[in-house]
Amino acid sequence: MKTDITSLTDIKLLVDSFYGKVRQDGVLKDIFNDRIRDAWNLHLEKMYRFWQTVLLEEHTYNGSPFLPHANLPVSQEHFDQWLVIFNTTIDELFQGPKAEEAKWRAKKMAEMFHYKIEYYRNRQSKPLL
Repeated sequence: MKTDITSLTDIKLLVDSFYGKVRQDGVLKDIFNDRIRDAWNLHLEKMYRFWQTVLLEEHTYNGSPFLPHANLPVSQEHFDQWLVIFNTTIDELFQGPKAEEAKWRAKKMAEMFHYKIEYYRNRQSKPLL
């Protein structure tokens, strides 16, 4: 029986499962692997803190989540695939209000990141640090 996302252990399971799939996905793997290279452990730790802060309201993440993504060579196709993998991973592992919130937040984040990437790309400007 699936349970909701309630702890850092749950966050780690989500993040590890999700990025395990991303690293194998034909649409996303090259973008992620080219950017992260051999720093996957650091990236995963950052993602644990990010989702712990967002979902559990345990403030362990500091930073600006958009800036590392601002210059990625991505399109709507990439965000759509990212969401499919994220939502599938959530549905495989969890159920409950936090699981639904995670999917909602991921969708909003993907929409915002895509909009901002396109905005800066089309205006050949850079986001403020």
